[in-house]
Amino acid sequence: MILYNVTINIHESVHDQWMRWMQEKHINDVLATGKFSAARMVRVLVEEEMGGTTYSIQYTTDSKETLQKYYDEDAPRLREEGHRLFGDKMLAFRTELELISEH
Repeated sequence: MILYNVTINIHESVHDQWMRWMQEKHINDVLATGKFSAARMVRVLVEEEMGGTTYSIQYTTDSKETLQKYYDEDAPRLREEGHRLFGDKMLAFRTELELISEH
């Protein structure tokens, strides 16, 4: 199992609008690609020097190949909407994680 982790710092001035967009639209749009089986959103409990609030959205997929298909077929379109709506008030970075075990 592969976890596609997107960590986002969002500026206070657009926080509520961004949160609605994430929970009501964006996460659903990513899941609607059919390339992920689940998603979870968590708040990062570390205060950033730059301010804002940081979240991690973790999408579960079956393989690196499926994740690559997402990058090739869907990611540019879905990322563009966030950039258009929130611009430099949203800073994101992505990490790929492989699940080794659960206890």
